[in-house]
Amino acid sequence: MIGASRGIGHEFVRQYRAAGWQVTATARDPAGLEALKAMGATALALDVADMEHASRLAWQLDGAALDVVVHAAGVLLRTPGMEPPTDEQFDATMHANVLGPMRVLPQLADALAPGATLAVLSSRMGSIGGRSSSSSWLYRASKAAVNSVLKDLSLAWAGKAICVAFHPGWVQTAMGGPGADLTPERSVSDMRGVIARLTAADNGRFLNHDGSPIDW
Repeated sequence: MIGASRGIGHEFVRQYRAAGWQVTATARDPAGLEALKAMGATALALDVADMEHASRLAWQLDGAALDVVVHAAGVLLRTPGMEPPTDEQFDATMHANVLGPMRVLPQLADALAPGATLAVLSSRMGSIGGRSSSSSWLYRASKAAVNSVLKDLSLAWAGKAICVAFHPGWVQTAMGGPGADLTPERSVSDMRGVIARLTAADNGRFLNHDGSPIDW
């Protein structure tokens, strides 16, 4: 589980541990790592936006055989209207949401069990074909880009893993806010159910939390 210190990532760890799974999960800070350990997970320090951190992941997972990998790490920096982002906003968003997965996920190739599943938490806001709003355009651009990253991995790992992008729904997290439609428990429960039902035919798809398809 990449990015599990809070929110949806944290809930994935809680639910998989409750189901009796062995879980390896990452967090950026000591408090997040301690919370993961308290749930019985193997906790690894990782900041996906830090190249040195990311470069250590492969050897930390040496010998692993991961059945399910979920990449949940990401940020949302809101920008008003069509106002151009600052260099700092652009770099922070693209490093966390795009460069992070590009650095981290290829390192997992040798740690995947046969027929493993890789799920990247994207957003419907990254859909181009289904887009009807221009709000948070920096975040939308980053999620459209990470969708491209996931699609490329699905081609590179065809026959080795089933790779999908998920829209987790509008979820009641620090990012989604208290007025969101779904609780983290419901969103993650839905996605876990979809992950359990995936077949090779689903490789490279963009899915809603309930498994329904989303236009790229």
